[in-house]
Amino acid sequence: MRIKVGCCGFPVGMKKYFETFEVVEVQKTFYKPPSPKTAEKWRKEAPEDFEFTVKAWQVITHPPTSPTYKKAGIEAKNCGFFKPTDEVFRAWEVTKEVAEILKVKFVLFQTPKSFRDTDENMQNMREFFKSIERDFTFGFEPRGWREENIKRICEELDLVHVVDPFVSEQLYGEICYFRLHGFDYKHKYTDEELMELQNLLNKDCYVMFNNVHMFDDALRFKQLVEKRRV
Repeated sequence: MRIKVGCCGFPVGMKKYFETFEVVEVQKTFYKPPSPKTAEKWRKEAPEDFEFTVKAWQVITHPPTSPTYKKAGIEAKNCGFFKPTDEVFRAWEVTKEVAEILKVKFVLFQTPKSFRDTDENMQNMREFFKSIERDFTFGFEPRGWREENIKRICEELDLVHVVDPFVSEQLYGEICYFRLHGFDYKHKYTDEELMELQNLLNKDCYVMFNNVHMFDDALRFKQLVEKRRV
């Protein structure tokens, strides 16, 4: 069983991060993807065996009304919710280019609460994922979906169901990809909670912390996993 522990984004300088962990989830690809030149710089600065995962560009998953567009300083239309539009497919090509440069294995698609499990949305997902290359393992982190529909769409499209294991149970995937949001993002995980988390691991898994205390919590959990291996 291979457990990879890291953070969603860089909570400290890249040099220190690379010296501490073996994987990071790139957040900039969600807001506004970095240029190919910047991605090449990151890949060269990271150790050869360091792994990047990326969060797909919001133009694919989020509607133009999302406040995350304003935060990124971009304008968009005819996009989001996996709609089969030129804008969405161009956004995938941009995400894909960065992922290829970073030698990514896993791409995360996180959807907003407004993306519900309607027939239209699920059909959009089918068209999108059946139209793009499957050069990566794809993960899907829905919010507010019924369990039967999560399981159905993930099985049909071969998507790893991405969860916060303290909130939801993974319903599909040969591997697991956990995103620890800290309940309210400000939460600092206790030793008991980290032990509980460790007991939930039963297959290859990415364990990615996404709370205010992510660096410290991820480091403590990494040390716990390493101690268990001894």
